[in-house]
Amino acid sequence: MSALNAGAQGGLKSPSKKKEKKSGLPFYGLPKIWPMVRPYKADILMIVAAALIESGCDVARPVLQKYALNHYVQGGSLDTIVPFALVYLAVVLLGGLGVVLGVKYSTSTEVRINRDLRNAAFSKLQKLSFDYYNQNSVGYIHSRVMSDTSVIGDLFTNQVSDTALLAITIVGSMSVMLASDAKLALMVLAILPVVSLLFSFFEKRVFDLHRQVREINSKITGNFNEGIVGAKTIKSLAVEERIGSDFRGETARMRSKSVESARARGVCSMISNLAASTAMALILWKGGVIAAEDVGTFSMFMSYVQRMMQPVRWLVDTLVIFVQGEVNIDRYCRLMETEPSVKDSPDVEALYGDCFEPKRGNWEEIRGDIELSHVDFKYPDGEEYILEDFSLKIPFGTSVAIVGETGAGKSTLANLVCRFYEPTRGQVLIDGRDARERSQLWLHSALGYVLQSPQLFSGTIRDNLRFGKEDATDAEIMEALDLVSARGVVERLEKGLDTDVGEGGDLLSTGEKQLICFARAVLADPKILVLDEATASVDTLTEQRIQAAIGKVIKGRTSIVIAHRLSTVVDSDIILVVNDGKIIERGRHEELLAAGGHYSRLWKRQYEDEAISAVWEQRAGAM
Repeated sequence: MSALNAGAQGGLKSPSKKKEKKSGLPFYGLPKIWPMVRPYKADILMIVAAALIESGCDVARPVLQKYALNHYVQGGSLDTIVPFALVYLAVVLLGGLGVVLGVKYSTSTEVRINRDLRNAAFSKLQKLSFDYYNQNSVGYIHSRVMSDTSVIGDLFTNQVSDTALLAITIVGSMSVMLASDAKLALMVLAILPVVSLLFSFFEKRVFDLHRQVREINSKITGNFNEGIVGAKTIKSLAVEERIGSDFRGETARMRSKSVESARARGVCSMISNLAASTAMALILWKGGVIAAEDVGTFSMFMSYVQRMMQPVRWLVDTLVIFVQGEVNIDRYCRLMETEPSVKDSPDVEALYGDCFEPKRGNWEEIRGDIELSHVDFKYPDGEEYILEDFSLKIPFGTSVAIVGETGAGKSTLANLVCRFYEPTRGQVLIDGRDARERSQLWLHSALGYVLQSPQLFSGTIRDNLRFGKEDATDAEIMEALDLVSARGVVERLEKGLDTDVGEGGDLLSTGEKQLICFARAVLADPKILVLDEATASVDTLTEQRIQAAIGKVIKGRTSIVIAHRLSTVVDSDIILVVNDGKIIERGRHEELLAAGGHYSRLWKRQYEDEAISAVWEQRAGAM
């Protein structure tokens, strides 16, 4: 076809998996996460206020006890017993109110913060490019969205409440003690700087260990996910012991690091316990003199030391939790700060909108002319160029097939055309304009893409088909099913279109899922249709159905068919043959066979393999 031409030099290769960069220990903290928590500052202030009420009442009770001992016990007078009882009751009730408000605001605010963080993370993941998912496991991403957000929500609610409560209790207790007996109070207070210095010594160790524990936990989550998703493969390969051994190895590492982390925290708790015991010893040492003169003050000091050193220990633990929480904030913020490798410019977003708020009224209609103009391309962080000065024109209505052996790099062109990746240099033109001058959603809305591994979502068949067209009627759905020869699949099912497909479509066979995916793509009536190894994972009968359907659905569209099975592409307008990352031949099926080159050898080899397989199937059936 004269209108379609390829550059003389053009290379294609499969993407190499990017190695994860191990960065240092950036301390993100409050400045990084605060913008996402700021909407709840009033609720957080209420949490602090509730803690202030509760801790204030806790501090006030020993003062009332001092008064009771001095006035009623030592003084032997009950003249103020009624107002005293009313004040004491008011303090108890007010403290209870503080507890109720603290629990109410902490719980509700934590849930809402978690919701917002997870929604923001999920939205961010929808905007990230394909390379992010190639480089990060499901377990890693799941941990960012679920585990890390839970910790962050807890930090800004329960831990803020505990910190405020404990800090106010300690400060209030020390203030009253200083006012009552400054010398003894200073002796107790002198212990606290020692505790702080010892705590800071162990702080970094606790931080590092918690970070390692969280990273190992991500790997365990990923392995667990693979063990469930790949259960059939694991059983068919009889590798349960190997998979189990790998999983046990990760959990053993988790146990080892968790024990180390617990030991480090234990040291911190031991330090606070030692401080509490030392303070108690000081009170008992000096307490005899005080008790002889003022039994109320002695009782008050004993109460404060008992109540204050316990909060000191808890405050140490809470501070450790805040230190550990920096790991979760760090990891969550790194996700939120990740920039997609493919993104629209601000001007394009202003005119066309983004994937969540599209401005469809400004979208031009897509015809389906495609051109790659002097394109250089290498995958993100790749060293070798996959395409160099590559040019290709695909007029509207043209059917282009890209064939080659497994791993030859057939999907690169489709990824560029669909704007899943950007060219390093050069342009991908859609209807004569650089694709980067319009939004990604504008292009993706005109795409129909059928993958080698069919993907359905939880719900019914009807629900999944309407992902192609939200307002599709049942008549339109059945028409799409007819077009891809899939009506029989649906009619055989007891509930028809209302049949639940299960998680990932696991309640259907691979062939059934592929036909439903094919119908979903067709239902959207795309101008550009991409079939990426659409028949590679299906049985012979389903392959024949899909082949018959391909001839129908590519009419009136621009189509790119990536195929390993050459029988799928014999009617294509142009076939590009890829080998070792380069386009080595191009032409129609008959031309390439007559040329006797690489395509011809592939065709003969596949024909022979299929013939041998057919013979073996016949023999197996006769036995």
